[in-house]
Amino acid sequence: PIDPSAITAIMNARSMLKNACQFTAHSSKRLARGMMASNGSKSPLIGTIRHNPPTASFMGSVRWHGGPTASADAPKVSVTFLQPDGSSRVVDALVGESLLQTAHRHEVELEGACEGVCACSTCHLILPMDMYNDLAEPSEDEEDMLDMAFGLEETSRLGCQIKVTEDMDGVELKMPAATRNFYVDGHVPKPH
Repeated sequence: PIDPSAITAIMNARSMLKNACQFTAHSSKRLARGMMASNGSKSPLIGTIRHNPPTASFMGSVRWHGGPTASADAPKVSVTFLQPDGSSRVVDALVGESLLQTAHRHEVELEGACEGVCACSTCHLILPMDMYNDLAEPSEDEEDMLDMAFGLEETSRLGCQIKVTEDMDGVELKMPAATRNFYVDGHVPKPH
């Protein structure tokens, strides 16, 4: 008979290899996009390195336990979470809170195992290209966590690192089919 733990180990190794291949493709695209010439050339070897200055919608590498604070009377925008089962949830997001906080306030199943301190990839979201392009580049910490995200795509970001702004009204955010929780096996935080 085959040992069930051996099967589990093989399946985990297969999954990690698949994700490593996705990461390599993802990183190559980011590197090429970051090195695009300022004159519009598609050659990654010609021109200057593109730089996106930080914006108010990006939290950088500062870590807040649970994320930033938004007042209860902050303006609200409509945000849609496209869930893994194909359904969608339209919710009101408070301007100034993180997308992870929005999800938790409305009981959208976006895990956030590290409770919003950019120490896991379980709040991974796939953004529309226009929204992604409007944000500053992810911090090195966020990039490191995205390296471990399941189903990484070109416009992947962590929900704990994106602050809601008024120009996000009507945005649709795709949730990946699964998450990979390395933080604490089985830990699912409850917002507090």
